[in-house]
Amino acid sequence: MEVDKGLFNVEVTLPASLFEGEDIDKAIEEANTEGVKEVIKNDDGSVTCKMSKSEHKKMMNELETSIQESVEEMKTSGDFVSIKDITHNKSFSEFTLEVDKHAYENSMDGFAVFGLGISGAYYQLFNGAGKDDYKVTIFVKDQATGEEMDQIVFPDDMEENE
Repeated sequence: MEVDKGLFNVEVTLPASLFEGEDIDKAIEEANTEGVKEVIKNDDGSVTCKMSKSEHKKMMNELETSIQESVEEMKTSGDFVSIKDITHNKSFSEFTLEVDKHAYENSMDGFAVFGLGISGAYYQLFNGAGKDDYKVTIFVKDQATGEEMDQIVFPDDMEENE
């Protein structure tokens, strides 16, 4: 992923890996309808999107809102009963999950980590992090004791599990 922030336009190059298993032509069509000026399918499978700075800013604001809504939903929906709180830094490169340790260890709530990792990664990539430079660290802490139970670094730990 490369982001070139020029004087009037922003150019974002998305790696081919983001489109694995997807219809790339449909993704290009959607980008065009969402205000992207130009979308180019590159020979290596990557896609370069050119947009105005204002459109890029709007996209970043929408990503931020979406992440914050997802975090709130994880905390309040009841789908992840062990998760008591989630905090994050401004760049979404770090998240902290405060959990009920016993409930967390006996549930599938760890899947929330994957969603946070992907969300943080997208935000960083669209904001200019290089394809080898983005990291999302997720700390899992026992709410009762403050003990750090786990630390997951995305995408590194995900690649190790493949």
